[in-house]
Amino acid sequence: MANYSNLTVLIVDPNVGMRGNLHNMLNQCDITKIEYAVSSGTAVRQLRKKPFDVILCEYDLGNGQEGQDGQQLLEDLRQNKLIELWTIFIIITSERVYSKVIGAAELSPTDYILKPFTVDMLLQRITKALEKRADFFSTYQAIMQGNLREAIRICVLGESKLPRHAGEFLRLRAELFLQLEEFEEAEKIYLQICDTERPLPWAQLGLAKSWFQQGRLDEAEQLLSGLVSQNHKFISAYDLLAKVYEAMGKLGAAQSVLNDAVGQSPHVVRRLRRLGEVALENGDAESAERSMKQVVAKAKYSEFRDAEDHLKLVQALIKKGDATQAAGVIRDLEKSLRGNPKMEACRLMSVAMLYEATGNAANAVEELNKAVSVCSETPGISSKSLIALAQHCLSNKLDDAATNILLGITSDINSEVTTNMAMDIFEKADRHDLAVNMSQQLAQQVKDLLRQASEKAALGDLRGAVSIMQEAVHKAPENIQVLEASANMMMKQLDAMGWEHGVGEQIRNVLDQIKRRDPSYLQLFEMMKSYRALQAKYGIAATA
Repeated sequence: MANYSNLTVLIVDPNVGMRGNLHNMLNQCDITKIEYAVSSGTAVRQLRKKPFDVILCEYDLGNGQEGQDGQQLLEDLRQNKLIELWTIFIIITSERVYSKVIGAAELSPTDYILKPFTVDMLLQRITKALEKRADFFSTYQAIMQGNLREAIRICVLGESKLPRHAGEFLRLRAELFLQLEEFEEAEKIYLQICDTERPLPWAQLGLAKSWFQQGRLDEAEQLLSGLVSQNHKFISAYDLLAKVYEAMGKLGAAQSVLNDAVGQSPHVVRRLRRLGEVALENGDAESAERSMKQVVAKAKYSEFRDAEDHLKLVQALIKKGDATQAAGVIRDLEKSLRGNPKMEACRLMSVAMLYEATGNAANAVEELNKAVSVCSETPGISSKSLIALAQHCLSNKLDDAATNILLGITSDINSEVTTNMAMDIFEKADRHDLAVNMSQQLAQQVKDLLRQASEKAALGDLRGAVSIMQEAVHKAPENIQVLEASANMMMKQLDAMGWEHGVGEQIRNVLDQIKRRDPSYLQLFEMMKSYRALQAKYGIAATA
């Protein structure tokens, strides 16, 4: 038997007897570095302090009572990046309700074990997981270091040297091309797998993703519709099909697909949240209320509660015309999320919307002004919530506040809201004057950012200059001169400070953007030449 004495294990189980049994089983496998968590909350706190090689997690963390389950904990850990790619996460359950089992499997734990099981069965699962981890470890390391091209190179080698994992390496390689936004390369791999008598569902899903990202919505919709009709339990296909319908402007169809997905797998919070958001946008207040109530209830025991869930529930209730229940949700928000960094901003937005809905214009304006002030100082508020706040400001003639909110959104390089989308909000509100004003302010801000970046670079702060240039690109993504200046600044950083894979990929993406917008752009050839010279300087031209 292999030596597992250095293996670290975290047991997550509220039942003291089960924790003891697992501890004894692990000891029989020569595993002694064992720690416990009695709930999802204590597990999160321990994982924030240090990593573990293996996590053995009971599915029913509520011990039969209402509470977060192992599936939801896995979702939280993955979304908040508290576990590494190589962490082994095994769900232990006696739960035979199929919807719950498929929900857990859908979120891809390393494995799951149904009780009762023996020491030999547990050891076999751990051994199998460790062997696979060893085979993929160098790939995971490259991904964690941001060197996705090296990860792709390792995948190619793995396909030939480890034929038992060839399919998984091929799949991972395609997913890495998607991350690099090289959608045509990913498409080639997926087409290769799909061009068989029995195409694999995951490859069809990947192909649809590549088409979706290329804007080929009709093809993606047709493929995904067939995929979900043939594979009723393939929940990820439902999720992507809903995104396709949203992009096509078919909110009713998107809501219907998400509703079907929730019916198949009813315990995933992020999907319930998305269903609530789409239903709200589609004007279906009752469905939005139903979904957001479930989200609030299920997230109650999570370490990652989001105050915006209460805000969305308030919006649904207001749209439904239930001011009394909306006021109750606001009270619960204030009570149950006291200390949450987003609580006050969400409370003020909720109160302002409730005042507006009940005809109290003066108080609505007062609370909106407070909300705008607090939101400007509160990180993490979603673009959707901020846009809703801006729209309510417009409804109450707070033009400057609405403009400042949207300018703030366009300053956030992590926001998916483009400048055109922000200005379209004014156009839809029949405020062309504000759209023109915002366009002028954005143009001036971009000029100021270019000047600030130049000053930073002159002082030797190249990282700071690159960061400022990224904000300028976010504000003016169609401006080729801004794209050129950004790429040149990043190349200047790499030339002076050494190669960084993430920055190298950003340069490549910016050059691709310039090429797509104007293939004959005069400076493009020299920029490509400078980029290749940088690659050669650091000996990575063959992999980048």
